[in-house]
Amino acid sequence: MPNEDKRLFLIDAYAIIFRAYYAFIKNPRINSKGINTSAVFGFANTLLELIRKEKPSHLAVCFDVGKDTIRHQEFEAYKANRDETPEAIRIAVPYIHQLLESLHIPILGVKGFEADDVIGTLAKKAEKEGYKTYMMTSDKDYAQLVSENIFMYKPASKGNDIEIWGIEEVKNRFGVENPLQVIDLLGMMGDSADNIPGLPGIGEKTAVKFLQEYGSMENLFQNVDKLKGKQRENVENNQEIGLLSKKLATIILDVPIEFNHEEFHVDKPNIDAVQELFNELEFRRLLESVYRTYCVEISGEISTNEIAETEKKTTSVKKTDSTQMSLFDEPISIPTYNSTYENATEKSHLYQSVTSKLAVKLLVEKILKQQYVCFDTETTSLNTLDAELVGISFCYEKGKAYYIPFSDAKNEVLELLDLLKPIFEQTQTVLIGHNLKYDLKVLRNYDVCVKAPLYDTMIAHYLLSPDGKHSMDAMSENYLNYQPIKIETLIGKKGKNQGNFRDVSVAEQTEYAAEDADITFQLYEFLAPQLIEKNLTKLFYDIEMPLMLVLMEMELEGITLDEKALQQFSTLIQKEISEKEQTIFQEAGEVFNLNSPKQLGDILFEKLQIDTKAKKTKTGQYATGEDVLLKLSHKSEIVHDILDYRQLTKLKSTYVDALPKEIHSKTHKVHTTYAQTVAATGRLASNNPNLQNIPIKTERGREVRKAFIAYDNQHVLISADYSQIELRLIAAMSGDTTMLQAFTNNEDIHATTASKLFNVAASEVSREQRGYAKTVNFGIIYGVSAFGLADQTGLSRKEAKELIDNYFLNFSQLKSYMDEQIHIARERGYVETLLGRRRYLPDINSGNFVVRGHAERNAINAPVQGSAADIIKIAMIQLQEELKQNWQTKMLLQVHDELVFEAPKSELESVIPIIKNTMEHAIQIAVPLVVEVGYGTNWLEAH
Repeated sequence: MPNEDKRLFLIDAYAIIFRAYYAFIKNPRINSKGINTSAVFGFANTLLELIRKEKPSHLAVCFDVGKDTIRHQEFEAYKANRDETPEAIRIAVPYIHQLLESLHIPILGVKGFEADDVIGTLAKKAEKEGYKTYMMTSDKDYAQLVSENIFMYKPASKGNDIEIWGIEEVKNRFGVENPLQVIDLLGMMGDSADNIPGLPGIGEKTAVKFLQEYGSMENLFQNVDKLKGKQRENVENNQEIGLLSKKLATIILDVPIEFNHEEFHVDKPNIDAVQELFNELEFRRLLESVYRTYCVEISGEISTNEIAETEKKTTSVKKTDSTQMSLFDEPISIPTYNSTYENATEKSHLYQSVTSKLAVKLLVEKILKQQYVCFDTETTSLNTLDAELVGISFCYEKGKAYYIPFSDAKNEVLELLDLLKPIFEQTQTVLIGHNLKYDLKVLRNYDVCVKAPLYDTMIAHYLLSPDGKHSMDAMSENYLNYQPIKIETLIGKKGKNQGNFRDVSVAEQTEYAAEDADITFQLYEFLAPQLIEKNLTKLFYDIEMPLMLVLMEMELEGITLDEKALQQFSTLIQKEISEKEQTIFQEAGEVFNLNSPKQLGDILFEKLQIDTKAKKTKTGQYATGEDVLLKLSHKSEIVHDILDYRQLTKLKSTYVDALPKEIHSKTHKVHTTYAQTVAATGRLASNNPNLQNIPIKTERGREVRKAFIAYDNQHVLISADYSQIELRLIAAMSGDTTMLQAFTNNEDIHATTASKLFNVAASEVSREQRGYAKTVNFGIIYGVSAFGLADQTGLSRKEAKELIDNYFLNFSQLKSYMDEQIHIARERGYVETLLGRRRYLPDINSGNFVVRGHAERNAINAPVQGSAADIIKIAMIQLQEELKQNWQTKMLLQVHDELVFEAPKSELESVIPIIKNTMEHAIQIAVPLVVEVGYGTNWLEAH
């Protein structure tokens, strides 16, 4: 019988590496050297969590070695449809090898065999020696290996915990009698990921049915006469392919590798080597995880309680030469090191609380003599409309900061603020902050209007590193090698049980708040010279900082919502959803869970056979995402109805039912928050609620805009929208003569393009031809391929390619501009907007054509999209200044290329020309900018 001291874990390296890489695909981890460390970080995190949680006695990591395996000798096209390995993963693998070597974990692999063959062979050998083996992978192929003492260990994903599959779990998941039948199952149904053909027309459901009836593929072939019609024909004529597929799916169990249990025993790590590697990769916090993973008790200077406290605070282990008890029988020595972040307990500093009025006055006098001062507010809430001041900290010298605590009595707060007003209302000393808009909005709650010049370190960093992380904590760790105190250590984790900063002792408030001001001041000193060096000061001072104040005013103003209309609309939509459900059930011939991708996939692709080549996800169920269904909507009415159903349910849950909950109890309006530092292109983002994604293309979606109304019957909403701004910009930036002439002459650009593409007079262009031209015009900006254009238009790929080729023949200057942008990106590593906003493209020279292609498309699109973002920002700044001085009209919303205003009816005729003229002349380019303006009692009517 196996015992708990003989627990072997075998990790499928690439399964975990790819999983880690794609987990960060939308927000990759890029360190200060520009290296994408997502795969290494995710792999290391998963590995350390496994060791910490499972405490294996034996462990090894298995890699594929070489491109060709013995399966390629059997079937040349094996895995032929696999994309090239992303550059970031190729870069990551040597680092992962280095990590494993530092942790003394064996790295295994045998040329000509895959990792699953190596794992299978070792698992069976270990089983004979009394080991329980856990194969860490998400690959379903491993299920065939499961036995009484061999298990699949599926890593946690999408919020779910890890899964351990034994014999019963495999039987239940695949509907088989024993795990070995998984081989037959995979052979019958094939595997698109590995390019295993399988039997034509046989999906998982049918394969399970065959196995339940016949037990194996070979026995199915012996009983082929019992099948009927096309199914019989497919099975009978493809027996050779079926047997080949089964062989390809079979994990090899006689790989030339020995199981030497001593080599696999979990060993003491080389702490110095791990430290050096993590320093290079900038995984300083992960280094703490190594200590937590390998050290369970501690003696000497630091107690077990202190370690627990260290974990709670997620600060670094104190510098010490103490000896720690490890996972092993003997202690390991933890050397003195300087690699982890410094923190408040280690770094010399002077943080003082200022509590008397006299001391506050003296501090104010001192501050007013400084050229630059950092300040930071501490409050009771992240919602600025509800937040109450708890205190304000100031710093004007590295390592020294002052904190002024406030009582919960508003009259006392106002008295203190009166003493501080000279700081905020002067116009000489620059006030520095991180995410200043929040602090300014909180001060506005107390009628404090800041007039001082401002410097936001978050925005400065965004301009320098658009794709980076802009939180104060992340920047402090990356640039100052300092880990700030976590707010959670003072008030608890986020959630309903989180405490209030006001309840924290003044001493702790002081240490936390003063540290924030000190760090932000140091970040200013670090960032300011870089803005100058990279010629970003004009963009910072002339656009982003003034815009921050404009956004603050818009957020505070809010917009009125017709709650009653939305409630009525919700009832109507629910009725339509119920009717659509019944229609779909009738078309399916049964009732099922429409929101279950698995059940939906089975209905569409097993029962109704809408697509016999339907793709499956990694979990083995059919892919039923919107992109998949859109391609099939012309094949079946049920698919069309499912898309309608999804659109209705999303509209109801995301907007119709959710928006009324966002109405603020004090203002009775909806107040979005605009983020300047999210989109790398320079576009603004709208959050809580997001008012930039409200549907406009569908009739039902437009009804939501109808619920945004003017404040009262004496006001109206105005919508001002740039017309085709990105097309106009790319015409101006490329200097393409045909496009410039079309825009200058106020021609229909899509009809002009169609005229060129189809060689007909502009007056003879058909609606269909204009539609194709419009798709190409906008697609070119985003680097549309023939495949993508075919997908969007319904043309064949050959027709789409001919259309694109013809487009570039007629717009050759545009093609030259696009090629030049890619060349510039390769030379510099970045591209720029008209106003100098940079977009860095570290993958522009990648060896992976998919990754490189994405960067090339960004090289073309980012300057255009970024310039459009800059232009509307300039218009917003100019309009806000004009409206504030001379009009009662207010700017309420920005939605990409559109601005929404609320105006008294008495100002309507006069203010519309000012809005239109200001937006159209925000910047001078080679073609005229055109703004379409409308107005009405609600947003839909205005638009």
